[in-house]
Amino acid sequence: MWTWLIALIAGAVAALAGYWPLALRTGWAARASVAARFVIVTLAVALALDAPAAPASRARPFVALDASSSWRRGGDTSAWRAAVREARDVSADSIFLFGDTVRAGAMPAVPGDAASRAQPVVERALAAGRALIVVTDGELVDPEALQSLPSGSQVIVPPRAARADVAITTLEAPSAAVAGDSIDVRVSVAAGAAGSSAGRVRLALDGTVVAEAALEALGAWGERSVPLRVRLGDRAGALVLRASVATSPDAESANDTLGVALDVAPQASVVFVSSSPDADARWIVALLRGAVGLPTRAYLRVAPAQWRVDGSLAPIAEADVRRLVAGAPMVVLHGDTSIFGEPTSAARGALALIAPPREHTGEWYAVSAPPSPLAGALGGVSWDSLPPIEAGPPATGEWTGLMAARARGERPVAIVVGRTTPRRTVVVTASGFSAWRVRSGIPADAFGALWGAAADWLASDRPDVRAARPAAGLVREGDPVRWRRGGVSDTLVRVSLKRRGARNGERATPDTLELRFARDVNEALTAALPAGIYDVRATGGASVLVVNPSAEWVARRPTVVAGAIGSGAAMGEAPGLRTTVWPFVVIVLLLCVEWLLRRRAGLR
Repeated sequence: MWTWLIALIAGAVAALAGYWPLALRTGWAARASVAARFVIVTLAVALALDAPAAPASRARPFVALDASSSWRRGGDTSAWRAAVREARDVSADSIFLFGDTVRAGAMPAVPGDAASRAQPVVERALAAGRALIVVTDGELVDPEALQSLPSGSQVIVPPRAARADVAITTLEAPSAAVAGDSIDVRVSVAAGAAGSSAGRVRLALDGTVVAEAALEALGAWGERSVPLRVRLGDRAGALVLRASVATSPDAESANDTLGVALDVAPQASVVFVSSSPDADARWIVALLRGAVGLPTRAYLRVAPAQWRVDGSLAPIAEADVRRLVAGAPMVVLHGDTSIFGEPTSAARGALALIAPPREHTGEWYAVSAPPSPLAGALGGVSWDSLPPIEAGPPATGEWTGLMAARARGERPVAIVVGRTTPRRTVVVTASGFSAWRVRSGIPADAFGALWGAAADWLASDRPDVRAARPAAGLVREGDPVRWRRGGVSDTLVRVSLKRRGARNGERATPDTLELRFARDVNEALTAALPAGIYDVRATGGASVLVVNPSAEWVARRPTVVAGAIGSGAAMGEAPGLRTTVWPFVVIVLLLCVEWLLRRRAGLR
């Protein structure tokens, strides 16, 4: 109403300024002239400010209905039907469905979205300035988005019966291994609101059970991590490693299994040798086997002339390690890089020489990544966010991949360099990178970017001649699929996919995807795929992609509760004065009346 207050003050000032001497007279014409001038100026200023023509009324809210698959968990859709009724009972301007996307349309008989993302529908409500009534099962992945809603918003959570249920939430396993090796696998399980009874966890490799363990009963929202060890045997190729859990009773079977692809090579592509095993060695080996997807065998010297195979800790003769180094396509020497003599003579493949400083050198900080084959991966790193490392003598090479300095402003030195003669070699004269890996966020990403880019450059002529393959990691329905470029330099790669066991009406013929890799970037993303196992073919060979059911099938602790929410300003529906006709008519009529009154009072 501040616009009307300004208009009234302007009208009063104009009336008194124009008629002050005349206002002292007692004649009716003088008083009427003052009133006419006051009304005319007040209306004119109010029109200029487009003051409200009527009291503001609250705009009708939007309704957002969570259409995620989690409503169907346990086979009971009564909560979904109750949610639909709640949404329809609200006197709303519009009803939107949200989950994977935001859209308006008919409410489905059965919801099927693979996510519960509220941010897009919140942004739509904020843009319209309307309150939002959110009808959900309470398991939003981004509940913080609701805090910015306009005042008057509300969350409605229909009641739902709690049932005993257990689900596999994660499956941690390497994506590449060597035939005959043993691999460590970790299976994480979680119970629902009613807990779960005791049962068993099993691991199957291409349908054959290879390990199992007992699972104790879990309380409400309880979690357990079950470690398992699998011996691969002589099988090689693109295999499916699947974890399953069996309990009784169990409300939902769609969350009882989880699978990942495992590439088992007949022989190692990378031999990692460490004469001084530390946390750096552990995480670099895990990265090579996991994110980079190179079949890797690691050998650790635990005492002079005493070597162990990483994982099984089986003893191995130093002469055998020397022989494996000599025949490997790619070798990583960690610690004493000259333990077998001159590295370029001891190994015929690509080399990574990681030489930690022999003495404590204090704290050093990574400060830059000059133009190099690693620069593309390290270009987005926030250097100020990285923990300190230790650096040794400066390294020299044809290119410099990473620079470090003792403190801000001091002259940096090269700690990661590379050269192409006599073969591709990366030299690292620093240690302590594990401090990056154990921290989440930017430091962990920087660790993966540095060592992943170095491994990619060294393995540019890798034995894996496939043009592209699915990147390592757990893939769920609704998530974009990551792809990793193989032994080609093309920026456009075509792959075909065929879903195993497709029923009538489902995709059974191969679909072709075009993967576009940016320059100096070895990963690309494509749209999400339905759950299933896909046989992937690309130039150079085949691989397997396992797409698991969406996380909506896994019971989660509620992230929002029913009640009012939001404190932002909501837009009203007060009509502006310019949208009406009467102020213009009144101004014209009063101008005429004022002119007549002025004439009657003897004024021009």
